[in-house]
Order: sequence, then C-alpha cells, then structure tokens
Amino acid sequence: MSMETTAWTTMHAAMNATTDRGRIDPALLRRIARFAAPHRRRLAGFAVVSVVIAVLTVATPLLAGRVIDAITRSASVSVVVWLASVIAVVAVAEAGFGVVQRWLSATIGEHLIYDLRTAVYDHVQTMPVAFFSRTRTGALVSRLNNDVIGAQRAFSDAFSGVISNTVTLLLALVAMLSLSWPITLATLILLPIFLWPARRFGARLAQMQRTRAGHNAAMGDRMTERFSAPGATLIKLFGGADRESTEFAERAGSVRDIGVRSAMVQEVFYLALMLVSALALALVYGIGGVLALHGQIQTGTIVSLAMLLTRLYAPLTALANTRVEAMSAIVSFERVFEVLDLEPLIRDRADARPAPTGPVGVEFDGVSFSYPSAAQISLASLEEVAVLDPRPAGRVLHDVSFTVEPGQTVALVGTSGAGKSTIAGLIPRLFDVDSGAVRIGGVDVRELEAASLHATVGMVTQDGHLFHDTVRANVRLARRDASDDELWEVLRRARLDGVIAALPDGLDTIVGERGYRFSGGERQRLTIARVLLARPRVVILDEATAHLDATSEAQVQLALSEALAGRTAIVIAHRLATIRDADRILVVEGGRVIESGSHVELVDADGRYAELYRA
Repeated sequence: MSMETTAWTTMHAAMNATTDRGRIDPALLRRIARFAAPHRRRLAGFAVVSVVIAVLTVATPLLAGRVIDAITRSASVSVVVWLASVIAVVAVAEAGFGVVQRWLSATIGEHLIYDLRTAVYDHVQTMPVAFFSRTRTGALVSRLNNDVIGAQRAFSDAFSGVISNTVTLLLALVAMLSLSWPITLATLILLPIFLWPARRFGARLAQMQRTRAGHNAAMGDRMTERFSAPGATLIKLFGGADRESTEFAERAGSVRDIGVRSAMVQEVFYLALMLVSALALALVYGIGGVLALHGQIQTGTIVSLAMLLTRLYAPLTALANTRVEAMSAIVSFERVFEVLDLEPLIRDRADARPAPTGPVGVEFDGVSFSYPSAAQISLASLEEVAVLDPRPAGRVLHDVSFTVEPGQTVALVGTSGAGKSTIAGLIPRLFDVDSGAVRIGGVDVRELEAASLHATVGMVTQDGHLFHDTVRANVRLARRDASDDELWEVLRRARLDGVIAALPDGLDTIVGERGYRFSGGERQRLTIARVLLARPRVVILDEATAHLDATSEAQVQLALSEALAGRTAIVIAHRLATIRDADRILVVEGGRVIESGSHVELVDADGRYAELYRA
C-alpha cells in the first residue's frame, strides 16, 4: 500500500466513523459473535489468507533490496534473474491470495447482510399494526439498509484490518529493525505527526459528513413526500409550487455549502498526511544515504527501508482508526438489535390449532380493549423523537358482547371514533383484547394459528390499498397459486372484468402507487376481488363504500353482494341505507354496544339509531 493510498484510506475512515462512545459492551460482542457463528469457517479462512498476504507484502521490499545489492556488487546475472523471478512469483501469489481474500470478504459480508436483513424484515412482519402507525417508514427502511451495511463493515473492514494490519506491522517493524535500527527509530519519531492530521481533521470531517448526511436525509424525505401521487396533488391544489421550489433550493443549498467546506478540509487533510509521509521518506534517504556513503549499510537496505516504511505507517494509521471504525459498526449492530429486541405483542401459542372447519360464527364475550402504549410497540429513534410518549392509551372498548351466527350479516353503526373499526380489527387478531374473548367457531382467536385465522377472515377496508404492481400481483396476494382463469372469474364477480380486459396490458397493467391509476370505485372492487379469491368464511367490510359516488357505490354494492353470499359478515358503514338489510344492527357509542336489533325494530325504538337514521 502506497503512502498516497494510506492517506486516502485514513481520510475515508475518519469521514465515515462515528464518535467513539467508550467501552464496548461484552454482551453485545457475544451477540454479534452468535450472528457470525454460521460463517466461522469462512472467517477462519479469511484470517489465514490475510496473514499470508501480510507476509508476502513484507517479503517484496526485502527482495527488492537484495536485487539492488546484487547489482551494486556486480553479482552474476543468474542471481539477479533468480531474485527478480522470486519477486514476480510473490507478486502473482499476492494477487491470487488477494482475489481469494476479496471473495471471502464479499461472501462473509453479503451473507451477513442477508442474515441481518431477513431477520429484521421477518421480525418487523410480526409487529402489530399500531407499530406501523407510529413508526416513520424511512427510519425503519434505514435500519434494513444503512445500519445493516454499517454492521457488515465490522467484518469486511474492521476484522480484516485488525488481522492483516497487525501482522504486517509486526513483520515490517522486525524487518526494519533488523536492517537498521537507527533509521527505524528516526522514522518512528514522525509517527505522532502523521497521526495528528487523522485525529485533528478526521473529527471535523466526520462531523461534516454527519451534517451532510442529515441535510441529504431531510432533502430526501421532502422529495419522497412531494413526489408521491397524494403529495404532488396536494401541492398543485394549493398552488404552492413556487414556495416549494424556494424551500427545496434552501435545503439543496445547505448540502452544497457543506460539500464545499468538506472538500477543502479533505484537501488540507490529504496534503498534511502526504507531507508527513514525504518527510519520513526524506529521513530514510538522508540518514540512509549518509550511512551508505560511510559504508555502514548497503544501498539495497535503503531501498528496502523506503519500501517497508509504507508497510509500517499504513497499518499503524489503520490500527489507530480501528477502534473508531469498530465503534461505528457496533453502533449499527446496536440499532439493528434494537429493532430485533422489540417484543411482538401477538404470537402463535405453542399449542395453536387450525380454525374449525365448516361455517363459523363470531362471538365477542365481555371484550375490553386499550391500544398499546408507545413503549410497548415503538422506539423513539424510529419515531424520530427524543422520548416516547409516556401517556397510557385510554380504554377504547368496554365490556362488548354480541354474537354473529354462521351465515348471518351484522352491521355496526355509530359516530366516528365510537370503536367500530377497533371491533373489526380484533376479529383477525390485529390486536389482542385486554379482557374477555373474541371467538370464531367457538374457539378463542388467541388459540388459533395465525395463518389459519387469516385464511378464515377476509377484510375490505375503506382505503382499498394496492401495491405499485400489476393487477395480477395485487389480486394474487390472497392466493399465490391462483390461475389466470380464477383471477378473471373473481374480477367478473367483482364487476371489474370488463374494465381490466379493456386495458392494453390486461392483468399485467401496473396499478400505480396505492392504485392511483384507477378510480376509487375500481380500486375498491379490486380489493373485493382479492377477498373473493381468498374465499374466507368470515368477511369484514369496514366503510367499504365510504368515499364513493353513487354510481361507483352501486357497482361496489353489487360486488359486495357476491362477497357476502353465504358467508358470515360484519359490515361497518356510515351510510345507513347500505346496512338496513342486515340481519341485525348494533349501535356502538363510546366503546359500548348501546342498541341491538333489526332496522325496523331500532327505528321503532326511537333511540340513537333512529336519530342517526333521521340525520
């Protein structure tokens, strides 16, 4: 490694390192070791190859000195050719082992990234819906990208650096002392001056890098929000394009300014390191030249010392930064483990069983429920706040009891915030009750396997969410092995086959972000087609027609009649005209069921339902 390469490597390490936070927790190191355990054979091989490369790195300067001495002594041609051949063999071997080392490093690093990412992704999938409602998506994605890669650097950079640099440093130091201890000691005097720029400018560069990353993140968040379909629509509706342009220019200007300052500090940093390295070489040539003229050392020894100098300073500088690099990687591990340590509130029991077969009913038995507190489901760093909200969540449902018989349709009505959607979310076990029980087919949902429960219960929400993917992929979420014929059948039943068939790409049409290429009614019918494909025995409709015009609502109602046919159903609606044909209507207010009966019975009772109906 040349002195120029050493300078750039040192500067890069300083820029990308986090602040050394002190003592490393042994328990954390043991946990990291457990994560690395499946790769221990590759790690051992990587360590051996790194040692071999370190030996070959030091061998080349010694052989080069021998060649110079052979030439100055007018040795035979065969000796010079033999030494040159050995140098060539060493170079080829070093290159070959370098390829092996890079392959091992890449393999270990990429496998570790894979292990960490899949662990975090799978764990996040087990978190309750409330977790996603509190967490910033960008912060969570950052854990799977930036922090996972940062953790991987502990093995690809820090681990390899400690082994190869330690061996190289020891071998180079022993070789230099054996060649000329006075020159070696003289060059070591300059070492503190060499390390000073790394510490002095490195801290400034690291701070600038963090500031720049913060500005870039803020600019990226703004672009993500404004470039989404809803965000762009909002800006256009309120005519804020000029103001948005000005504010974005200010953020981009901050990135520009910190970039200029960072570039200047980098240049001074680089020049300082190069100057010190040049002074060290001057010492070798100056002192060595004087000693050679007095016949105290060979000319080849000076060449060897000059070449070994880079093998000495480079690993010394790298090892000086190893702790900072290791701390940077460990911080990334901590942030990844922080997510993995969040306990899922909902898990399958060890003795969980499938849902009962055949038609099933739904029963709420004295159910009370409060949403989980922030401390139970979230992290301050994922919400990007200093401290999580310590306030406990208030009680949402109070002693709710009712039964939906197999094949029966029950409607829930009431004002916004009464608890209707909360009741609906407890059936597929998006949350667990605080007390009481929710049963399907007479079995508590907490005793059922999650996969079996979700196959039994289907839900259509009011936003009709779709992924930025094809029509085929969005509908097939319900059943991955469904054939195209089955897709066309459920689209026909959802009154959407004609719309999809008229599109140039048919089932391969990209629906756009959140389905924005389709109308509200078409998006809703696509979600209904998805439920039809799933063939659930219990269907929940949560405000499925809340934001539709009369024409779209009529089409969706026809699709819903297909979805509800022969199934147990729970329907939530503000438009009372859509639920008057239900077998039974429950009026929910303040988290309690205050009225129950048919439409006619409730109107005749002249209570809260009659008031809502008249309104």
